[in-house]
Amino acid sequence: MTKRILILSVFVVASCGLAYELIAAALSSYLLGDSIMQFSTIIGCYLFAMGVGAHLSKYVSDKDVLARFVDIELAVGLIGGLSAAILFMTFSWMEVPFRTLLYILVFMIGAMVGMEVPLVMRALNARDTSFNEVVSRVLTFDYLGALAVSLLFPLVLAPTLGLVRTGFLFGMLNVGVGMWTLYVFRHELMDGGARVLRASAVMATLVFGFILSDRLVQWGEQGLMGDQIVYATSTPYQRLVITRWKDDTRLYINGNLQFSSRDEYRYHEALVHPALQSLPWARRVLIMGGGDGLALREVLRYPNVSHVTVVDLDPVMTGVFSTRPELVRLNGGAFADKRVTVVNADAAVWLKNTSEMFDVALIDFPDPSSFALGKLYSVPFYSVVKNHVAARGLVVVQSTSPFFAPNAFWTIDATLREVGMRTWPYHVYVPSFGEWGFIMASPEHAFAPPASYRLPMRFLNEATTREMFTFPPDMQPRAMAPNRLNTQSLVKEFEQDWQQVIR
Repeated sequence: MTKRILILSVFVVASCGLAYELIAAALSSYLLGDSIMQFSTIIGCYLFAMGVGAHLSKYVSDKDVLARFVDIELAVGLIGGLSAAILFMTFSWMEVPFRTLLYILVFMIGAMVGMEVPLVMRALNARDTSFNEVVSRVLTFDYLGALAVSLLFPLVLAPTLGLVRTGFLFGMLNVGVGMWTLYVFRHELMDGGARVLRASAVMATLVFGFILSDRLVQWGEQGLMGDQIVYATSTPYQRLVITRWKDDTRLYINGNLQFSSRDEYRYHEALVHPALQSLPWARRVLIMGGGDGLALREVLRYPNVSHVTVVDLDPVMTGVFSTRPELVRLNGGAFADKRVTVVNADAAVWLKNTSEMFDVALIDFPDPSSFALGKLYSVPFYSVVKNHVAARGLVVVQSTSPFFAPNAFWTIDATLREVGMRTWPYHVYVPSFGEWGFIMASPEHAFAPPASYRLPMRFLNEATTREMFTFPPDMQPRAMAPNRLNTQSLVKEFEQDWQQVIR
């Protein structure tokens, strides 16, 4: 019976150890971007720390194996369980360097996790279990635990509980293993009463944190964003937060501002109207991204448009902006229009599988801050887009800031030209973002900026349009290589550009 308890504990601690690693990598990707860099460095640090822990385990004497195992379970449960909350609060409120604390926590957790399995193997070996059987059983359950959490984390835990609450949950599992070990081996452990008290205190802390995790996250986001949070949720794809201050409603995705209701009209008029004004015959429009419905609102103002397809990955995003009254007011109830079809799918996959053609394609994706997003700004993706746009049609791409991220901006321009499209870069000043950029492109159309608009505008007129398509000396074109899928140079250029701004 005692052997089975130890073997089962391996399954649990393996699950917990991988969970802490995934939580740290996912949280740092949300907050810092560049998911490949975050996952790669955190996995490397974690595995190195596990090696250090495995080495340190040899200094535990045979008579203290079970006691040290319990102590480690309590420690890794406390630190690992609190890790997501600590990191999120640090990023939101404190001056402590986030990356430094991130890798300190990852190393500490990894070192303790690295000690767990060797200690269990020694405990089993001391109970007359053959070495071959010990290795076989322990490694089997270790790998099974890793498989279980690797499937549960992205499919159930992260989207349902969120990263902070998931951290508390696995911390409680670690402490539970420690408490169960204390009970089963109570006759072999010295000073068991003191350990039971410590275990109870740690468990109570984690349970308290699990119950209050939503409040902790809201408090952290309040510090990060400043304004009152009126809606927040985690989806399988992203963290959505909507804030309000007086008459200003703002949307944040993974902590990054997407729009402010006070000036979003500048952005969306610039995105939509130069293209649609110049194509009065346009009937079918494709919007990729734009799950807030604000670009859709502008497109639907044109009576000549007979059908609009909105492709957005996240059904929660389009659902929220279709149902919450204050958000429906912002987009004018655009999603309820009979001309609109909403598709919740990966835009790249959907485009490859559809035969539909469009007169105008508006690409309103988030900035290329990760490789998952960078693929949507690549040569292969734009080649597919070109195949679904009429020869005399137009494509408009949200292209980050030509002032703050010039290399990234002109890389997007070079990528569109690489697939054989003509381009007309332009920019607009949006107070919430600063100088922002778009690129107009077409397979064959000879585009000229509109001199007037047949619909009333809040921002656009002949003068502002002319200024948009004129670049001052500090935003002149740069010779950049196109963004290819196998290298994704755009993501690196984007990160380096914005690092210069932060400095």
